[in-house]
Amino acid sequence: MKGVPGHVLAKRRHVVAAALACVLVAAGCANIPAESQPEAIPRDRLGQPTQEIPEPAPDLDPLTVVREFVRASAQPASDNAAARAYLERTERQTWRPDQSLTVIQDTFGTVYAPSSEQPAGENERLVTLRGFQVGRLGPDSAFIPSTDSVEVPVRLRRQQNAQWRIVDPPNNIMITETDFTESYFRVPVYFFAPDSSALVPDLRYVVAKPQSGLPARVVDLLLAGPSNGLAGAVRNPLGDSATLESNVTGTSDGALVVPLSGVEEQSVQDRKLIAAQIVRSLQNVTTSRIRLLSDGTALVPGHIDWRPSDLPAYEALSSPSSELPGLMVVDGRVRSLGNGAPIDDPAGTGALNVESAAQSINGEQLAVVERVGDRARLRVGDYGANGQVVDLADAKALTRPSWRPAASTSSSSGELWTAVDQEQVVRVLRAPDGRWTPQSVNASEITAVGPITGLRLSRDGVRVAVIAGGQLLVASVVRAADGTSVTLRAPRILQSGQLGEVVDVDWISQDTLIAATASESVPVARVPVDGLRLDKFNSSNLTPPMSAVTAAPGRPIVVADAGGLWTVSDVGEVWRPHAHSHAEARPFYPG
Repeated sequence: MKGVPGHVLAKRRHVVAAALACVLVAAGCANIPAESQPEAIPRDRLGQPTQEIPEPAPDLDPLTVVREFVRASAQPASDNAAARAYLERTERQTWRPDQSLTVIQDTFGTVYAPSSEQPAGENERLVTLRGFQVGRLGPDSAFIPSTDSVEVPVRLRRQQNAQWRIVDPPNNIMITETDFTESYFRVPVYFFAPDSSALVPDLRYVVAKPQSGLPARVVDLLLAGPSNGLAGAVRNPLGDSATLESNVTGTSDGALVVPLSGVEEQSVQDRKLIAAQIVRSLQNVTTSRIRLLSDGTALVPGHIDWRPSDLPAYEALSSPSSELPGLMVVDGRVRSLGNGAPIDDPAGTGALNVESAAQSINGEQLAVVERVGDRARLRVGDYGANGQVVDLADAKALTRPSWRPAASTSSSSGELWTAVDQEQVVRVLRAPDGRWTPQSVNASEITAVGPITGLRLSRDGVRVAVIAGGQLLVASVVRAADGTSVTLRAPRILQSGQLGEVVDVDWISQDTLIAATASESVPVARVPVDGLRLDKFNSSNLTPPMSAVTAAPGRPIVVADAGGLWTVSDVGEVWRPHAHSHAEARPFYPG
């Protein structure tokens, strides 16, 4: 698929989304089975797109026609011609499903509707498609998780040639999870944090074949702006006027040309940010040099061809330095994960009864939750200092604090987050006079799910992971233009069917979480922010329930169970004892 100007993007997405049309071939009414048994869909039907779509196999019964319709929906080529083959002739031309795509579990059933609902004539049948959603792909090509049940009526009619065809197709496209993961390619499209140079990934899905068209499809998504879930939470230097002057194409010297238009008024600094957006967004779909043009000349004066290695280290603000080994709270004191010794800070000397703590991403600041009688008290200040007590109105419980990144590498953070008494999300801000004051965050959509027992702000400050009612949620952080208020928007529950009893969570990257649970079946899991999949860690050596977890880019994962601390580097590895393990330790990396 070639690149096209951004204003045509909506039309292209409609074509991509139409991946599920169908025409049924059928047998006569005799010997029609009463029900098809649920089964996993085999993966033998996907291939290169083709203009020649054969008619369905002859003499299929209505139940099989509906199943094959769903299977054919995995092939979006030629305006979903493979699926349209199962529709009646008129419907093949007129069917216009909406622009979203419903992903269902591989195991689903097709059954005949009750006789009371069946059409009167023997040449029509009503079939019900039953299953469960995994989620849906929205018009913005972002995945939204869901566990809703599926029960869709599909009406079929026997044609003059005795073949069954669908005459009342669903209004939206349905595709199995396996078909979706094999037919669509996940790409992070990049934008920027609102007031820093931290790049933020926005997970999207594009049709995987033909592979040669992937770069153009990714550029189209980037030009269309952030997904609905991140709208208002990120900054887009490309703006609304950027388009493609012509197609995204390869050249004879091995470069991939991205010919932009509509960015001529941007400053040189913003053009450099645009270059970072495009190059980082394309790095997963091409190894070619990226030739960036603006109205025929170099987008950034003096720099026409780009590779990811040409970009500044935009991750510096959101990734802890390797020189910071991490910390842990043990018996009311903060100790180093690197050598196990108490830190040189009031939080490490025993002067405070520390319950939890958080070190800023650059390591220069420390926030401590201390227990004072039946109250929880928050102290915030420079690492090594006593810290200021923040007025949180006699809070009884505070979640472990979470730091927002600094605006630049030369500054310190001016904001951290916590949840108070399981019902209020608070950000604590540093005023011009240096005092730290709390401000409530609008988290009404999250508190409705259940009590908040954990909260981790992403290290780029754009998303927040929350444990509410034992479930794991992710929401975007939308800040008012004047900075006076913050709202948690578009919350999504991740893997609610498999991931329960969550006790702690941390960000291993900007778009991936590590969750620890009280469950014996899934004690530790890795989940992307869109919740499409769940990867279980090996449970060998662990003694559920888990009590804490910490993770960070390029760092080993550390979890705490009843016996102490354990560490691995990736899914599938066997957990190893941490070198400085302590019973009831609570580990944490900067962030």
